[in-house]
Amino acid sequence: MDQDDAQDYSFRTRAVQPIHNMDLLEKSLLFAELAKVSYHNPETAERILRGVGITDFEFFDEDGAQAYHFENEHDSVIVCRGTEPDDINDVKADVNVVAVAAETVGRVHGGFKSECDHLWPMIEHAIRSTRKPMWFAGHSLGGAMATICAGRCFLSHIDAMPEGLFTYGSPRVGDKQYINFCDINHVRWVHNNDIVTRLPPRWLGYVHAGKEMYIDRHGRLRKIVGTARAMDRLKGFGTGLLQLRIDQLSDHSIDEYVKALDGICQRRHAKPERA
Repeated sequence: MDQDDAQDYSFRTRAVQPIHNMDLLEKSLLFAELAKVSYHNPETAERILRGVGITDFEFFDEDGAQAYHFENEHDSVIVCRGTEPDDINDVKADVNVVAVAAETVGRVHGGFKSECDHLWPMIEHAIRSTRKPMWFAGHSLGGAMATICAGRCFLSHIDAMPEGLFTYGSPRVGDKQYINFCDINHVRWVHNNDIVTRLPPRWLGYVHAGKEMYIDRHGRLRKIVGTARAMDRLKGFGTGLLQLRIDQLSDHSIDEYVKALDGICQRRHAKPERA
C-alpha cells in the first residue's frame, strides 16, 4: 500500500473543512480513507497527509499495536491500524477470544483490550489538552481498538468527548453490558460477506455496537436483514467464485470499503440509491 499518493484519496478536497460540516456519507468516506492511511508507515503517511493539508500528526507504536493522531485547525482524530497478517502480535490479539473483565462494566475481548492497553497511555497524553472535536476510527482490529479507545475517552477526565466513532469491518468487541455502557455515536460499516464482522461468534456472548450500515454485493447502501441479506451474501459469494476470489476475505479489505463508499457518495448526487 505504500505506493499510494494524496491524489488517490478523495479527501484531498475535504480534509481542510470541519468534520461537523460533512454529512454522514462524507464523514464515513473520510474516516475510511484515514483508516487506509493508518496501514502506511509514518514516512508514507506524512507524504499523503501533507498532500491534503494535514501537517499535524503523531504515530503511536508499542509492541506492534499502532495508531495515528491526525489534527488540523478544526478537529482531532485517532485512527487505529487494523490487522497486519505478518505481525504476530496482531494475530495473537485476533485469536485471543477469551473475554476479560472490562475496566468499566461487563466483559471485553482480551486480545483487543491488550492492544489498547499498549497504546492508551500515549493516546491519552496526546489528546488530554485538546479542545477540538474528538473523533475515533479504524478498520478490522483497528475498529475494535477504536471502539475501546473511544469508550475510554468518554469515561476519562479528558475534556474533549468523542464526537463520533466510525468503524469498518470491525469484529464484535464485548458483551451487551460493555457495549451499552458508553453512549457514543458509533457508525459501523459492514461490506457484504466480510467475515470479520461475524467474529467472535455470538454464542460466546459477543455482540455488536453502533448503528450498522450495510453495503450489498453491488456496493450499494441497503437496509436489508434476514433472508434478504442471506441471499445477497450468497449471490456475492457466487460472484466471487466466478472471479476466482473468496468473497468473505476480499470484502474485508479497506480498499473495498473505500471504493464502495466513494461510489455511494458519487451516485447519491446523480440519483437515490435503490432499496
